[in-house]
Amino acid sequence: MIINKELNGNELIIKLDGRLDTNTVSDLEKEISDLNGVEKIIFDFEKLEYISSSGLRCILKCKKMVDSTKIINCSTEVYEIFDMTGFSEMMEIEKALRNISIDNCEKIGEGFFGIIYRIDPETIVKVYRVKDSLDMIKRERTLSRKAFVMGIPTAIPYDTVKVGDLYGAVFELLNAKSIVNLINNEEDLDTFAKKSVEILKTMHQKEVKEMDLPKRKDTVLGYLKNCENLFSKEIFDKLVFLLNTIPDTNTLLHCDFHVKNIMMQNDELLLIDMDTLSIGHPIFEFASIFATYEAFSCVDKQNTDKFLGMPLEVTKKLFDKIFRYYYRDKSDEELESIKLKLSIISYIQVLYLRAKYEDDKNITGKEEIEFCKNYLTEFAAKLDTLEY
Repeated sequence: MIINKELNGNELIIKLDGRLDTNTVSDLEKEISDLNGVEKIIFDFEKLEYISSSGLRCILKCKKMVDSTKIINCSTEVYEIFDMTGFSEMMEIEKALRNISIDNCEKIGEGFFGIIYRIDPETIVKVYRVKDSLDMIKRERTLSRKAFVMGIPTAIPYDTVKVGDLYGAVFELLNAKSIVNLINNEEDLDTFAKKSVEILKTMHQKEVKEMDLPKRKDTVLGYLKNCENLFSKEIFDKLVFLLNTIPDTNTLLHCDFHVKNIMMQNDELLLIDMDTLSIGHPIFEFASIFATYEAFSCVDKQNTDKFLGMPLEVTKKLFDKIFRYYYRDKSDEELESIKLKLSIISYIQVLYLRAKYEDDKNITGKEEIEFCKNYLTEFAAKLDTLEY
């Protein structure tokens, strides 16, 4: 057996290659005889072929000496040994991820952090754009389960995979179809808008314990704080004040509700991206929808075509239909007032994301930042509250 050790500060990574049994366990025991200063041990079992009872005892000894001991990249065969012996209940053990290819797979959805592909008629995978996304995947799985338990129609990721250098979450969606591909005319647009309102109303009727999910107001305040240097102190303080006029509620929100995150399965809408699940006033929900359907196209009028596969005039019409069906008891004057208020939140979101990922070569991004800054400066001075 080959043993490789790597010490990063107080974290020790031990990689094993071969078999950990009675013939080799003494080698590992020598390597862990001095753990002075080590606060965390990670065993990488990507190349471990087998572990015997003597090997298990050695791992348990490590766990007793350094409580923060975990195993990663464990093969199915080796994991079964840990599972049968109860080790999987005593310590953190991560199975090795299988590799899949998305070559020639249909792209059926897209969000800011991931792209969704259909692998086969029953299965889709959301591939995250950032390399270090395992925590994001775990979080989305947890949030999806919470939403499902609360009666929200959603697909729950059941597996994590590697896609080249990236990670993906796998969902089962039998014969589900992309909403974008189903909207062909005004009638389809109207039908989808009504179904969207149904699912939004279902979500917004759910009251969630405050500690279960992040507060969307806090998230948006964080966005604004990251852009503080773009405003005068007077305008920045006014924007913070306006956000704080929004009532605090424990209403369940999706906060990334758009056609690329919604599938149709057996005439039912299913949400497939739950990593922005939050609590708060519904104004935050509509601010997010408005951002995707209109605000992100403040400079590049082709943005919705590129991101959603739908022209701006269609997405603006879709937002208007959803907005009016949801607030069907409001007058046109009231709707215009609400829309102006939620647009403040939308342009804070756009400004934050454009400023965070600004590229010196991206002229459009710089123009978008300038547009959002001017918009927020102008209307922050005119509004006294975002409450409605």
